[in-house]
Amino acid sequence: MPTSSIRLHIEDTGGTGRPVILIHGWPLSAESWKAQVPLLRDAGYRVISYDRRGFGRSEKPADGYEYDTLAADLAGLIDERDLRDVTLVGFSMGGGEVARYVANHGEDRLHSVVFASAVPPYLLKGADNPDGPLTQEKADEMRQGLEKDREAFFDGFTRDFFSADGKLMVTEDERQAAIALAHQSDQNAALGCMKAFATTDFRADLKKVTVPTLVLHGDSDATVPFEGSGKRTHAAIAGSEVVVLKHAPHGCNTSHADDFNLALLEFLKK
Repeated sequence: MPTSSIRLHIEDTGGTGRPVILIHGWPLSAESWKAQVPLLRDAGYRVISYDRRGFGRSEKPADGYEYDTLAADLAGLIDERDLRDVTLVGFSMGGGEVARYVANHGEDRLHSVVFASAVPPYLLKGADNPDGPLTQEKADEMRQGLEKDREAFFDGFTRDFFSADGKLMVTEDERQAAIALAHQSDQNAALGCMKAFATTDFRADLKKVTVPTLVLHGDSDATVPFEGSGKRTHAAIAGSEVVVLKHAPHGCNTSHADDFNLALLEFLKK
């Protein structure tokens, strides 16, 4: 299905500042960036966020939940608005779109990229990826949990998402808001994207990243552990910067919004 036939929900603050595109994590929507958008806008950036196909307020087609198509959706947004000198900020699953966008569409329109709590270089542990933080057993357990009972799955998932060392680092209201966003996802999209972020190998993609890069990650991320993801991405991209947020869980843009925003704003000045 061609990208142009999929209607994405896009929020654009407008203005003449450098475009910053925020790409949300699974299984949320652009709403998950509400602690970042006003701050970035007030700092003079043109902030664009969108709901991934199948999630939030975007159209929910039957297919297209692999990274080549998801990166093409991002490229379509950039091309349609003729955006240049863009910073891409990919959170969790969204880091995969950043890596695959660079690999498939190049860096001509980019200024810099940010991998925040992001899944690259390759989550699934295997013989050729011994440092992958996600075992096949855990991946199967996640898929079966989502298939069996969405409500119970999202409840448990958001607890892990926002917890550091077993302690919830956001308010219960914030966690419930994330659950509500998760329930906006189409089940087919949720399962398709779960497979994509678990099984896609971005190691070759990362070799093509040459623009300034920030790796931003919580040191207590139980969903996408830093050692198996952010640390390896930092090592794979020459000259990249890394900021590790102390006592921060996976959802650190919400739980540690001040620290997250400070690191992001400092990087964007470059």
